[in-house]
Order: sequence, then C-alpha cells, then structure tokens
Amino acid sequence: MRKLTLLLLFVASLATEALAQHEIKNIIFLIGDGMGLSSVSMMQLENHYEPTIFDRAENIALQKTYSLDNRVTDSAASGTALATGTKTNNTMLGQTPDGKDLVSLMDIAHERGMQTGLIATTYLQHATPGAFYACTESRHNYLTITEQLVASTIDVAIGGGMAFFEEQYGSKEVAEVKLNKAGYELIEDMETLKATKGDRRVMALLGAKEVGENSGSYLAEATAEAIRLFEERGDEGFALMVEGSLIDGMGHGNDAKAMQREMDSFMQAIEVAVEYAEESGDTLVVVTADHETGGLAIVSGNADFNLSEQGIEYRWATDGHSGQMVPIYLYGAGAERINGIMENAELGAKLKALISE
Repeated sequence: MRKLTLLLLFVASLATEALAQHEIKNIIFLIGDGMGLSSVSMMQLENHYEPTIFDRAENIALQKTYSLDNRVTDSAASGTALATGTKTNNTMLGQTPDGKDLVSLMDIAHERGMQTGLIATTYLQHATPGAFYACTESRHNYLTITEQLVASTIDVAIGGGMAFFEEQYGSKEVAEVKLNKAGYELIEDMETLKATKGDRRVMALLGAKEVGENSGSYLAEATAEAIRLFEERGDEGFALMVEGSLIDGMGHGNDAKAMQREMDSFMQAIEVAVEYAEESGDTLVVVTADHETGGLAIVSGNADFNLSEQGIEYRWATDGHSGQMVPIYLYGAGAERINGIMENAELGAKLKALISE
C-alpha cells in the first residue's frame, strides 16, 4: 500500500509539473489574411527547403473556413469566427445574422485583467482586426467601426486608418482629442512608437489607410514594440492579434512575387512571437489564416516527370477567395492542446476558453 501511495504521489507530481509547464499566460494570435497551405509551400520552396518558421511548429492542425451563408468566406465572417468562436454571414462583423453582438477574445482577456492589442498592415477598421472589437451588420461601416475602436478595450493598436478618424471627427486634431479622452496616446510614426512608454494606451495610426505593401520589417517591429509596451504596463498577461493583411491583396492580384514579400514580412513577425514564447515559457503562439486567396497551385514547368528538374510555375485558379482548408501552426505553452481538423469557430472558441481557465 505504501508503494502504491508513493507511486500515485509521484504521478500526481508529474501531472502538476506538466500543467505548470503548459500554463498559458499570454496568447499571440497571428493571422495571415489569404494565406493558404500553398502560400506556406511557396515560401519553403523559395527557401530551397531550408527550415522556415513554419517548420519549427510544435503542433499543427487544420481549420475549415466557410461562413454561415457561403461555402467561400469573406474576411469579416472568418475574422468573426476566429475572434469570437461563432460563425456568421459574410460581411457581418462581430454579430450573428439576427444582430446579436458577440463577445471576442479581446473582451474575455480584458475581463480577466489582461492587456489587449491589435496589429495590422492594413487599416485597423478593416475586417480582420475589426472582428476583435467591433459589432456591426456590415464590415463597410467604417465610421461606426472607428467609433467602436475608440470605445473599445484595446490597449495597444498599431496599423493604418487615420483617414477614417479624420472623416468621422472632422480633423486629426479633433480625433486626437477624442482619443486622449479615451485614454489613448496618438502616435503617427514608428520612431515615436519605439520611444513611447507603457504608461498610457497607444493608438498608433501609421498610415491614412494601409501601412502599405512591401513594408519589410514593419510587422516584426510592431510586434516587438507591442510586447515591450505590455511588459512595461504590467504583468497581468496579454492577448495580441497580429495580421499579415496584404498577403490577401497579392492573392487577389495573382502576384506570386508580391505575395512572397508579404509572407516574408509576416514570417518575421512570427519569429518575434516565437522567440518571446521560448523566453517567457508561458506564451501560446497560434498562426493561421482567415481563408485562402487566389487558389494558388505550384506545378512543374514540364509535364514529363521522367525528366530531371524542369522548374516550377505558380498558377492561380481565381482572383477571389477559395474554400480550401487552411493550416494552424502552434508554438509554446499549450501548443499540444489544439489538434485535428476543426471549424474556424472552434479555434476561436478554444482560444477564449484557454484564457478563461
């Protein structure tokens, strides 16, 4: 009996240690807008199959992207599913088809006392970032979404969108007054952001609309700065969403070279997040897409496979979105807890549950 008791205590201690190792304090959720498995394959191929950040994933799953009213989703419906754990119709943002407002990952994080953040290469009022704080029947209600961003619980926001603030409030000066009243410091360039301290909420509007394509290290720098600000602001944990927004645009344009540049920028941001997760030991990094764009196929340059290397070609099936499943790459604390083939809403619900534990 004594041996059995000791064995049970040993097993219990191992279980406790394993749980401690996988405690999730922070979530960094990176979404490559329009990034399909073929986009990832393209980057591996262009890297001559040397390991990429995707190859370093500790766990991998798949998600189905369809919306409630269409087998091919738009970014609003898929963003809503990922942000709230609930599917909705195309063009709807943070609402069910009957107009019920949904609770997002950022809402749950704020309720728990965690800090919250959004980063995008497009404007912050765009569909994917908007899904994490806005509730409206149409993703195109940019002025309403702007007001909801000002009133939101987001602590650090970095992206474009100044033009919508100026349109809604009449001028940049009035917009800044509104932001200051809401507790935000308005920042308009990366240098100022890097010099900013974490004693106030931050609204970094670095472009009139988009920050812009081919932005190089912008996403990685913004991710690093957001993490720095969170650490300066406190130790309560944080939830951060980072969107590689313009992968989608390059898919719409069927431009493989431009997509590679946007993918490279996105991958740099993933590197920053994974490095932080490895150092902190309590951060879960989730990388996925809202949908695939372009129907990209990677094919041989010659149909005769008896020949030696004939090169490859990138071919596109559409200039719109596709209905393909998209990958989920997981790193850090709790990476083993998301598995299999799931709905996009299942992934969103799982992330909300993980920070509610």
